[in-house]
Amino acid sequence: MAMTLAEDCYRITRAFPREELYGMTSQIRRAAVSIPANIAEGYGREMTGSYIQFLRVSQGSVRELETHLLLAGRINLASGDDLAKPVETCERIGKMLRSLIRALESRGTS
Repeated sequence: MAMTLAEDCYRITRAFPREELYGMTSQIRRAAVSIPANIAEGYGREMTGSYIQFLRVSQGSVRELETHLLLAGRINLASGDDLAKPVETCERIGKMLRSLIRALESRGTS
């Protein structure tokens, strides 16, 4: 789901003005890619404590991305219709990450 969100963000930002290439386009893409990348990196560490820490970093990236998307709508870089699905996906991923972190914490760290 996080990979699909990143793809969607790339598609949305293609329509942004060229002058936003190093602004909102870059910020949205960076935050979107950070979500699945940190999940994968944490999982690859093979230690629950490290995995949880990377999941928390992913949570931060979800909130960062959500903020950038909402701002993009407020300053008319994208329509609300284009942003509704990715913003909803951010919320779903955030809930999934919270649930996974809680489940891992209840098992204990190693």
